[in-house]
Amino acid sequence: MNRPLASSLAAALLGAAALTGVSAAPAAASGTTASPSATGVRATPSFEGTVALSNCSGSLVKMPNSQPTDPALVLSNGHCLETGMPQPGQVVKDQASSRSFTLLKASGANAGTVRATKVAYATMTDTDVSLYQVGSTYQDIESRYGIKALSLDAARPTQGRAITVVSGYWKEKYGCAIDGFAYRLKEAGWTMKDSIRYTSACRTKGGTSGSPVVDNATGKVIGVNNTLNEDGARCTLNNPCEVDQTGQVTVRAGIGYGQQTYLIAPCVAEGNKIDLNRAGCTLPKP
Repeated sequence: MNRPLASSLAAALLGAAALTGVSAAPAAASGTTASPSATGVRATPSFEGTVALSNCSGSLVKMPNSQPTDPALVLSNGHCLETGMPQPGQVVKDQASSRSFTLLKASGANAGTVRATKVAYATMTDTDVSLYQVGSTYQDIESRYGIKALSLDAARPTQGRAITVVSGYWKEKYGCAIDGFAYRLKEAGWTMKDSIRYTSACRTKGGTSGSPVVDNATGKVIGVNNTLNEDGARCTLNNPCEVDQTGQVTVRAGIGYGQQTYLIAPCVAEGNKIDLNRAGCTLPKP
């Protein structure tokens, strides 16, 4: 997992760079932008709508049915939770939180800070996602800071699409394409389903965990960055492996992965409330 940088889990996660949010704190943010891939795919989205957490990255997101007066949502990884990584099978819902997020302008400069009221949803089962509800509406945030939320795409992404992983923590972008999808992605005790596999140009690192994966053509969020096979090891922390329908294991050293986010949209009801019983919602339940 692209480990969260500085956290109470730092000692245990020092070698856990794979889960993009589950890593030890990076020494210092470089502030540079990753170069475009050799294939000519360029990192086109700006930093507007992305956020920096204390140890990870994230984004201010709105759902297809979100309204300007709804409390805003921040998307990141489950392994980036301030309370530690959820265990396999664990789901966190409506847990009080006062975590703060630094909003970024299009240039990457700091725009201001918003604060969570709760973890609306988080899990590392089948996916690796966290959704925080903050104490400001989208309308409030745009009026006060001039920042618009990123739109979450309700459609499943497709292979070959040009994408950008936009890290608010590092203020870096990683441009590549969707190489394909992993039927099952196993990392230590966690298993994720239908994960996005990047082409090699998106070589993420600790602190990029939770970054939005943006479709370059639409500007919409289609995934959340979460891990990379760092050392070529098989199915260990920071070294995820792919498992196909027949059980065959494939290790792709140096390749990064993200989790699809279209699955979230059906689970968000009016007022940005998480409702896991809504029609079409397949996210794990508590």
